[in-house]
Amino acid sequence: MRWWLLAVAAALSGATGVARAQGVDPLDARLETRDAERFAQLWHDSDGAPDAPALQRNYLDGASDGVAVFTPHRIESAANLAAAIAAEPEIYRDAVERCLPWAAQTSDELRATYLGFHGLLPETELPRVSLVVGANNSGGTAAPGMQVLGLEVICRLSSDEQQFRDIMRRFYAHETVHTWQDIDYDSLGPVASGIANILAEGTADYLAWLVTGRVPDPARDAWARQHEDFVWGEFAKDVAAYHDPSLNDAGRRAIARRWTGNAGHPPEGWPSELGYWVGMRIAEGYVANSGDRHAAIRELLTLDDPMAIVQASGLANRIAPTAR
Repeated sequence: MRWWLLAVAAALSGATGVARAQGVDPLDARLETRDAERFAQLWHDSDGAPDAPALQRNYLDGASDGVAVFTPHRIESAANLAAAIAAEPEIYRDAVERCLPWAAQTSDELRATYLGFHGLLPETELPRVSLVVGANNSGGTAAPGMQVLGLEVICRLSSDEQQFRDIMRRFYAHETVHTWQDIDYDSLGPVASGIANILAEGTADYLAWLVTGRVPDPARDAWARQHEDFVWGEFAKDVAAYHDPSLNDAGRRAIARRWTGNAGHPPEGWPSELGYWVGMRIAEGYVANSGDRHAAIRELLTLDDPMAIVQASGLANRIAPTAR
């Protein structure tokens, strides 16, 4: 588990005085909108121009667990949030006036998604889901027992209500998987850790595909299948580069950024977050080739040996070298 998730888990169970969620009944699942509604009230009260002190006092202070999860690396601070709002106020106006009323109506999508997960992995605890307003830099993240979605980003991606509902369901499914993942990156070598990061995102997309019946990001999927030889060739080249003992941490981060963490800023000519697609295909192959598909899916949530997963996926010949 990444270090910042440990910090968030501690906050949820200690500093906030709220214990980790014990699991949501899929039939009772609902989107928690309190934080987004508090932001909307502040937006209206400030005529669409809340400053940092007002955001701190009337939004960040007294917020729910969702804002606590979303603050590190996303909201960051009241000053950062105020700057994001001032830079693109129309994005926030659209989120408050157009998409927030839609969001409140997506509990049907959430319940359907959770019923699918309950059938697939009945022993897992389903997380709470919180809707917040962030600094226009993230559509969603997860911590143990909770997933948190960024209203302004999802709204920005949505041209109409149906697309908004579809994207919300995709996020519900993808981020749920992240709440279950418990990956010890520190115990993996640099190559295996890089593969594990790709597989973590790909597994979330693969399981989202299973429970929703729709491939996440169909446009990315279509592009990648049309350019499949190119994609695997570029990925194999970067895996080989990771094996270079002279490669430093900055070099590894630059390679990783070609595949994940580049939403809106991918390599020229590529769709965003192409590593999600690579990881999804590896996860799909691993489960398809397994004698026990349910056990294989559970193994994808821990990734104790990501290189073994690559080897068993049927795609190892496209991702050489795969040595540790």
